[in-house]
Amino acid sequence: MISVRCFSIKQVVGLSKNRGNMYSTFRRGVNFLFKKNLLITNSISSGGFMAIGDMVQQEFEFQSKVLLKRYDWARLGRMFIVGTLMGPMHHYYYVYLDKIIPKVNLKTVFQKILCDQLFASPATILCFFYGMGILESKSFSDSAAEISQKFKYVYTGDCLYWPPIQFVNFYYLPTQYRVFYINAATMIFNIFLSYMKHYDQH
Repeated sequence: MISVRCFSIKQVVGLSKNRGNMYSTFRRGVNFLFKKNLLITNSISSGGFMAIGDMVQQEFEFQSKVLLKRYDWARLGRMFIVGTLMGPMHHYYYVYLDKIIPKVNLKTVFQKILCDQLFASPATILCFFYGMGILESKSFSDSAAEISQKFKYVYTGDCLYWPPIQFVNFYYLPTQYRVFYINAATMIFNIFLSYMKHYDQH
């Protein structure tokens, strides 16, 4: 009976040690990704989530017989590159925004959302289309013509989608998690963005 109890105590101690080790590993991982290497995390996740959004859109296109092959890997690569290059812009934008508007209340949250829609969103859309145009070997004037054709639709979708997403971002999340959260939310928006970019290229 005593040996059984000792065995049970050892099992409990072993489980608690394993949980402690797992928690410690998790904390080290969070510290590594979101403190020591935040810029790299934000940049790579930006590209990765943009590529995932495009992959979903390509699946829709394949199922609808718009694409003959399931995935256009070159297109997916371009989306990843542009998303990764836009990561630092988002990273420094949110760090700077929290410095100039540091408080967290309803007034400052709405100020940040307004800044986002007036400045960050148009800049992101322009960077996306010009960046994709460069990788597609388009001329500057061709990219500008595409932007003039599609910007109002993309920006309208942006204004409908992002304000509630950004409310959660600015009101509840600390600065170091903001870009990763935005990148994850962008994955959904990128399905729409990928459609707008490629619908007339098939």
